[in-house]
Amino acid sequence: MTERRLQQRWARLSMRARLLWGILLPVGLIVAINTVSLYRDSLQAADTAYDRTLLASAKAIGELLGVDGSGDRPRLVATVPYAALEAFEADNRSQLYFKVLGFQGEMVSGYDDLPSWQGRLPDQSTYAALVHFYDDVYRGELVRVAVLLQPVSGQDGLGLATIQVAETLALRRGLARQLLLHTLWRQAALLAVIAIVVWAVVQRATRPVRELSAALQARDADDLSPLQAPDMPAELVPLVQASNDALARQSRLLEHQKRFVRDASHQLRTPLAVLKVQVQSARQGDVEPLQALAEIDTTVARATQLANQMLALARAEQMRQQGEAMPVQDWAEIVRAVALDLAPLIAKQALDFDIHTEPAAIESHEWALRELTRNLLHNAIQHTPAGARLGIDLTTEAGWAQLVIADGGPGLTPAQQQRLFLPFAAGESGKGSGLGLAICQALVLSLGGQIELSNRLAGDRLAGLDARVRLPLSPVGRGGAAVPR
Repeated sequence: MTERRLQQRWARLSMRARLLWGILLPVGLIVAINTVSLYRDSLQAADTAYDRTLLASAKAIGELLGVDGSGDRPRLVATVPYAALEAFEADNRSQLYFKVLGFQGEMVSGYDDLPSWQGRLPDQSTYAALVHFYDDVYRGELVRVAVLLQPVSGQDGLGLATIQVAETLALRRGLARQLLLHTLWRQAALLAVIAIVVWAVVQRATRPVRELSAALQARDADDLSPLQAPDMPAELVPLVQASNDALARQSRLLEHQKRFVRDASHQLRTPLAVLKVQVQSARQGDVEPLQALAEIDTTVARATQLANQMLALARAEQMRQQGEAMPVQDWAEIVRAVALDLAPLIAKQALDFDIHTEPAAIESHEWALRELTRNLLHNAIQHTPAGARLGIDLTTEAGWAQLVIADGGPGLTPAQQQRLFLPFAAGESGKGSGLGLAICQALVLSLGGQIELSNRLAGDRLAGLDARVRLPLSPVGRGGAAVPR
């Protein structure tokens, strides 16, 4: 839960705060580690420097030692006044203590309560003497102790004296703290400079973003023109480009909706007006009831067909704008099913009908392929004279599926071929609403294909019209793989 709260708090931070935390935290961690390391190095350096003073004081004591030969064996004698050590005291913050042990470990001079040395000399030393340094506690204070094994000789004999000199650590710790404080001030100044620089740089770098935000807030609700941000940082240019692409898609979608509403209101006005006149005529008795009902039924059927086609065109345009993922369909099955549905119209005109299909896996919604095929085939049936030839051929080659619907109609002029793909642009025959081919083109474009109408010639004679559609095959259906059903 704590980690989740931290993530939520981090997500609410501004870019400036994220950069500051992201830079200052690791730098601060490095500074802390460096400070600890520097403090230890300072203590070590202070120890190295003042250990030499301790050794010098121990040697000074050693020079005051002598040998007394009276008695059974020689013994160490020492007359060491504390004043002999004052020269080695750096200031009044440190205190020196000493202790001298004789040849047999007996107390000779100094502070009797100073803990005796129980260690051993190191194997290697940086000093040309039998000396060892260690930390201890004396009278409740931390002290640094130097132990010197000093050979002492005289006319009455010789032996090895043990000289201990201890110094309180106040001076050493004070020097280390002073070095630490000087370093901390410099490190704190460095962090402050980094924070100020990051704040200033982010403030300057994000200025185009703030200007763009202000420009967007000042825009009108229907203003979908591209964003202009020439001073935008290179890292944010892809975001601006993606926003412009999104605005362009929204603009196209909004324009399509406006066009749909405009066309719908224009095209539905006529059949609704005709329907109203027919109903009024029937009420007034100007037309026989059965004839009036037949006329009303024809008008309603035409209005229904027009509304369905307009909805299909809007749905096809929406599918093209969204670019949504689609399932895989077998186009061959859909083509045969549509041909079967329109079989009564083919039989009514006694057309010489022929169909040939190959399995073709297409990524599409079933309604889209069905609507595409139905519009093309219904258009061909409408424009083919009775008894003429009508053929359907669906083949696959090199990753593409091609559907060719060849009718035996009068064909089209080049100007008509271009105009018939526009909404509500019917052919010269006046059949239909002029939406069929517009729906087909929108569906083909949404599926990434191509559509064209071309006249078919037999020698110098026009033999009919070919409607050719090419759609990319799905990878599922390539290489002989089964098509999902």
